[in-house]
Amino acid sequence: QVQLVESGGGLVQPGGSLSLSCAASGIIFSIDRMGWYRQAPGKERELVAAVMSGGGTNYADSVKGRFTIWRDNAKNTVYLQMNSLKPEDTAVYYCNANLKRDRYTIAMEYWGKGSLVTVSS
Repeated sequence: QVQLVESGGGLVQPGGSLSLSCAASGIIFSIDRMGWYRQAPGKERELVAAVMSGGGTNYADSVKGRFTIWRDNAKNTVYLQMNSLKPEDTAVYYCNANLKRDRYTIAMEYWGKGSLVTVSS
């Protein structure tokens, strides 16, 4: 079994900062992409940021310049630092990993259970 366990999140005032982390555990051969998605009430899940195994990143336009994603390959962990938070950043944030459990199987998507981030005064 593969598990993605998230930590962080919570309540913060507008303009504040929060950080999220997500550790992948279990039988893992390689992880290609790790990232964060979010889903606000009444909206579809959307990509926030992703980081490839080589370090390349991409961000949603709405978070560029405010959020930073990085990963520790040795720990199979991805991080998201969120600064200058806005009320519209309020959502459940989901960790995502595209990984292979051995060299012979195709890569599959795995998801964390989600972590609530609330930006409110």
